[in-house]
Amino acid sequence: MELPQDKHAVLRIMARPSDVNIAGDIFGGWLMSQCDIAGGIYAHRIAGGRVVTVAVNNFQFIAPVLVADIVSIYADTMRIGTSSITVKVTVLIERRDGKKETTMKVAEADIVYVHIDENRQPAAITQE
Repeated sequence: MELPQDKHAVLRIMARPSDVNIAGDIFGGWLMSQCDIAGGIYAHRIAGGRVVTVAVNNFQFIAPVLVADIVSIYADTMRIGTSSITVKVTVLIERRDGKKETTMKVAEADIVYVHIDENRQPAAITQE
């Protein structure tokens, strides 16, 4: 597997030793947080303003993330409602083991965001 050539990652970050769980793998909560950040950046662009997370559906951990893996998070629009946007987040990692580099999918999720106004109330998403 290779990184998509026709897309740009919304977020890229290196997994660090401070992000591990007791087993030495990257803590799932850390990865979920990074996905929410990336999905929020993407949803903000689509909605044209502030968004809040209202649901995380179908979060699937496919393979562990290890320290020093380069984590790339991609986002795509699944559905746009009146004030909500559902974003498909896909997480790929690049892992270097000596001279060998491997790229693999490690997680994916569907995250729902709601566009809000200055009073923190749902606001319509206008598509141009």
